[in-house]
Amino acid sequence: MIDNYNPEVGMAGNAIGDRVSAVRRFNRFYTRQIGLLQEGLYKSPFSLTEVRVLYELAHRERPTASELGRDLGLDAGYLSRILRSFEKCAFLEKEPSAKDGRQSHLAMTRRGRKAFAPLDVRSQEEVAAMLGKLLPVEQARLVQAMETIEKLLGGRPEPKVAYILRPHQPGDMGWVVHRHGVLYNQEYGYDERFEALVAKIAGEFIENLDSRRERCWIAEREGEVVGCVFLVKKSATVSKLRLLLVEPSARGLGIGRRLVEECIRFARQAGYKKMMLWTQSELTAARGIYEKAGFKLIRKEKHADWGRKKLVSEIWELKL
Repeated sequence: MIDNYNPEVGMAGNAIGDRVSAVRRFNRFYTRQIGLLQEGLYKSPFSLTEVRVLYELAHRERPTASELGRDLGLDAGYLSRILRSFEKCAFLEKEPSAKDGRQSHLAMTRRGRKAFAPLDVRSQEEVAAMLGKLLPVEQARLVQAMETIEKLLGGRPEPKVAYILRPHQPGDMGWVVHRHGVLYNQEYGYDERFEALVAKIAGEFIENLDSRRERCWIAEREGEVVGCVFLVKKSATVSKLRLLLVEPSARGLGIGRRLVEECIRFARQAGYKKMMLWTQSELTAARGIYEKAGFKLIRKEKHADWGRKKLVSEIWELKL
């Protein structure tokens, strides 16, 4: 009855109705956005669910089937059929768990990584193209909004970090050359000849870029560039890690380690069998990252470049 109408209840009802409409409108919009990305990504022999499973296998360290099923929300029987099909294609291998004989740890094979690599590269490129339409500050706002949605709706987001990694864009090569020149002069006394070497490497990267087998990652924090690394092709089977740099203001956040990990992950998916890098013996922080990532020092050589009389260059190698 009208006499029993409570305006506060009516207002609350209207509010939740408006919010439901807003959520549904956003869902329709985002579904269209994802559809545009998937249109290119999933033109492959794999279903959407199979690609999701391949992604998890490529990015996890020896998960179990139960872990995958739980995190992806997949029926155990359905996931089991997918994993059996991957085994038949030699995309994955199983190793019985030492702690629980009922469980097996899953690992993607080289053949599996080769099959997944073009999908991952295509996905990376298409998302990068979408983000590339936004200014850096807008990209940061978008990522923050997505993290908020995931958190509020009970998702299990990765531990929050104070930076993002993105592909290079116009202006970044100038930053790479400038900051290498400034920082290596301030911290190690290298002269402008070192800056010229960096400029040559960056220029050759842009001129000869093979986006399916080469990549640059830029680390950004609060809208400011704070780090970089490059993965370039040396031969059909050998890649090179180059120009790792982290700004002093951003050190201690794990950015250097993350940049190196991204290089290794991408190199494996691109089908390289080995990764090499060239560094200097006095770059102790970088050397520590390389060593923890599995690189082995294979050669040293004394030189006197860049205004320094006593330098020792080092070649490190990682079998992929």
